[in-house]
Amino acid sequence: MSKRDYYEVLNVARNASEAEIKQCYRRLAMKLHPDRNSGDQVAEEQFKEVKEAYEVLSDSRKRAAYDQFGHAAVDGSAGGGFGGFGEAADLGDLFGGVFRDIFGGGRGGGGQGHRGADLRYTLELTLEEAVFGTTAKIRVPTLVSCATCAGSGAKPGTKPTTCPTCRGVGQVRMQQGFFSIQQTCPRCQGRGTIIPEPCETCRGDGRVEEQKTLSVKVPAGVDSDDRIRLAGEGETGEHGGPPGDLYVQIRVKQHPIFSREGSDLYCEVPISFHTAALGGELEVPTLDGRLSLKIPSETQTSKVFRLRGKGVKPVRGGSTGDLLCRVVVETPVNLTREQKELLEKFAATMEAGGERHTPQQGSWLDGVKKFFEDMKF
Repeated sequence: MSKRDYYEVLNVARNASEAEIKQCYRRLAMKLHPDRNSGDQVAEEQFKEVKEAYEVLSDSRKRAAYDQFGHAAVDGSAGGGFGGFGEAADLGDLFGGVFRDIFGGGRGGGGQGHRGADLRYTLELTLEEAVFGTTAKIRVPTLVSCATCAGSGAKPGTKPTTCPTCRGVGQVRMQQGFFSIQQTCPRCQGRGTIIPEPCETCRGDGRVEEQKTLSVKVPAGVDSDDRIRLAGEGETGEHGGPPGDLYVQIRVKQHPIFSREGSDLYCEVPISFHTAALGGELEVPTLDGRLSLKIPSETQTSKVFRLRGKGVKPVRGGSTGDLLCRVVVETPVNLTREQKELLEKFAATMEAGGERHTPQQGSWLDGVKKFFEDMKF
């Protein structure tokens, strides 16, 4: 029976990116994994088919060969794979393969595993945790070494055997005219070994999915989009390959009082009409306690008061920022009859004083008057 197209198997377009291919593979592998479909032979076969397709399309060199020559280029049973270069083979591809091998672009010798994938985890913090630092516990889904086979991929009591195609080297050499071209062995994918009896737990992969708990030390002063790298805490490498890294990306939650820009903090402070006019003192919050803020008389809305050193000390060094308090004069509401009468009397005295009491209003009205005159309304 002929094999299905690998792109069709993974349900991706032929021009799909590596990230898209990996995402589709993971979704299908989780859905079809034998542990979730015990006794379902159809799902097991589909799982093997998906795994085979991903092994080819996730490798840029195999994928290029597959795109040009189809299954014959990657099928170990089809004449050793990669060996059947026809007249359609492009000389640029041949030279590219030669130079890749000369300058170290190949996978390397047999028995070398693949480095595990890097992982990313988004960690949400409160503003206080970000400013002062904290230690957070996180649970990360990842691939770890299979305990049943100790990561070998082989059924307990058995072991991987030397690949008969490349004889353990991990690469095969083919002659194309006067060119001698070295390519990754299509049967063992460059590992130098094959697994006659795969481990039933990991199905020969040597890794299983698991949730692991990690402790992340968050330094003081981090901000949204900062990243913390945990070396070696990513996915376990295939067949003994080194593990990837875990990148913890910081996201700071919105705070009910403060907002942050760089090392400075901002907050709005509502003040009463009479405090703005007569002056007074207000108690304002900071991240490390309370402070008394002196409001001078005749303070206007949007006036900003700077409290030096009450901001954030940046994680990368530098001086501590400031806290900037922007006052907002609040118009009184729910007035009693007596209060309204008092305000009416107050308003009358204000009108009697003219622009002396409201210079901004007078300046604005003069500007409006000039505008109308210029526009000849």
